[in-house]
Amino acid sequence: MSDLGKRLHDALRSAGRRLTPQRRLILQVLEESNGHLDAEALYDQVKARDPDVSLTTVYRTVALLREIGMVEEHRLGEDHGHYEAVRQEPHYHFTCQRCGKVIEFDTPLVARIEQALREQEGVQVTSTYLHVSGYCALCRDSAG
Repeated sequence: MSDLGKRLHDALRSAGRRLTPQRRLILQVLEESNGHLDAEALYDQVKARDPDVSLTTVYRTVALLREIGMVEEHRLGEDHGHYEAVRQEPHYHFTCQRCGKVIEFDTPLVARIEQALREQEGVQVTSTYLHVSGYCALCRDSAG
């Protein structure tokens, strides 16, 4: 079993659920994706590999994968969710308000903010989300 399969199997078992081929395929497509897929785009890519998967199965599976911590949902400045597999390394998102381009980035500043919060308030930080929006370099320059 691959590392992905084992992590998914363990997470599902802890939640009292079983690993189905559809659940494995949906997470695999998200892990292989270079972008942030909305449900329709995810469905299209999954259906290309398994024509028997329904859109309902994709929605239910994404909800389950979010619940067990294997998938994150991001709004990215839109009214519908975009999904990506959870990664070990932190990253954040910038979305261009004109063209919709999404740029992923990391910054040590967020870790410093988390550390200061832990020290000042005694909290345990379990997750951090940062979404920045504005205009990408191309759109900024073309706005002239």
